[in-house]
Amino acid sequence: MSAELSPEERRLLEDKNFAHVATIRPDGTPHVVPVWVEVDDDGNIALNSAEGRVWPRNARRDPRVTVTVQNHENPYEYVSITGRVVEDTHEGADEHIDRLSHKYLGKDYPYRVPGEQRVTFRIAPERVSHSSG
Repeated sequence: MSAELSPEERRLLEDKNFAHVATIRPDGTPHVVPVWVEVDDDGNIALNSAEGRVWPRNARRDPRVTVTVQNHENPYEYVSITGRVVEDTHEGADEHIDRLSHKYLGKDYPYRVPGEQRVTFRIAPERVSHSSG
């Protein structure tokens, strides 16, 4: 079952708000980390990471994730999106992290590590909850 984002929910994802992605550890406990976020033209949530980090490993093992984005100007407003990973790709991931970096920092991604391999995950929303505070 898929869910569509309203214009207000898309705005939270498109603005310079950080997200928290929650994945499930092998022992069943949640793992939550802050990430940069955007929404693609298909309404999927797009996140970027580097190979070797915990949340991508968790998402590959169990594709169920929740992404919560809080309005940095009004912390009582947030959108929480539960869905599944529908794409996990290295193709275009370097360009994707630069695009996200321009959104959040105004420049190309400055934290590259030699040999690092970037990966983009796309999450299809299944449930969306929005609180306007």
